[in-house]
Amino acid sequence: QVQLVESGGGLVQAGGSVRLSCAASGRTFSSYFMAWFRQAPGKEREFAAAISRSASVTDYVDSVKGRFTISRDNAKNTVYLQMNSLKPEDTAVYYCAATNRRDYIRRIQNWYDYWGQGTQVTVSS
Repeated sequence: QVQLVESGGGLVQAGGSVRLSCAASGRTFSSYFMAWFRQAPGKEREFAAAISRSASVTDYVDSVKGRFTISRDNAKNTVYLQMNSLKPEDTAVYYCAATNRRDYIRRIQNWYDYWGQGTQVTVSS
């Protein structure tokens, strides 16, 4: 099992940047595919970005492509989400997710077995 703890959220102005971190417990972080999902007020949770075990493959929802970058540091058991050019519509609770039962990344929630508690990102206009 792995425990995930997100950090780095907060209030930022439109056009600004925020970097989220997700720290994972355990010694096998490099065996996990990692993803970020987000849930805006009144909306369902949606996929934002994902990264493969070696970081060789990444995937982004179209609405964040070119603005968000997912990365990982396996030595630090941490995955990051660098968010630039933020828009008010990026306001959401951001969740980190992980799975080590799969062979590739996907955008669906039930693909992932472990979830963090979430961190709030609020973008003011």
